[in-house]
Amino acid sequence: MVYKVGYFVGSLSSTSINRQLSTALIRLAPEELEFTEIPIRDLPLYSPDYDADFPSVALDLKRAIAESDALLFVTPEYNRSIPGGLKNALDWASRPSGQNSFHHLPAAIIGASPGRIGTAVGQQSLRAVLSFCNVRQMTAPEAYITFAPGLVTADGEVTDPKIAAFLETFMEEFRTHVMRVLTVLPRG
Repeated sequence: MVYKVGYFVGSLSSTSINRQLSTALIRLAPEELEFTEIPIRDLPLYSPDYDADFPSVALDLKRAIAESDALLFVTPEYNRSIPGGLKNALDWASRPSGQNSFHHLPAAIIGASPGRIGTAVGQQSLRAVLSFCNVRQMTAPEAYITFAPGLVTADGEVTDPKIAAFLETFMEEFRTHVMRVLTVLPRG
């Protein structure tokens, strides 16, 4: 069985190290996982004023989530929290009230940073929001990647064998998590 995974890159930068990490994760993922990026760059700032008439870009976001069997969040940490663009996307997808697109979706979080604690604090902020949105989160292994130049090549190859092995294990655990959640809480 193939599972459709929608993935979010929390940084809006085209040169983001988390975008590079997402390329590596897709390369290392089990073949049962098929990935599609869910873009967040063009979303306007969320306001309840839009609830009666969502713009097309927000409807596209909700549609992409609905078409996904699972979600993967690959995100940096900004000021010890969630990047603003990602938080804005979470707000759009969980609204209007009663139309939360995240309900019961299996998900995993991972992030890269040049710092030693990776994205640990930002991931905790993201976990709190996703818990409120009733997302079924993979809780282990936690993945805070200290990113150095050259760690991931342009085509997604991880140059450090220990990190490559860890990321491959992370993706295998994610596949198992998705399978388990969808067995108990099938989509649709």
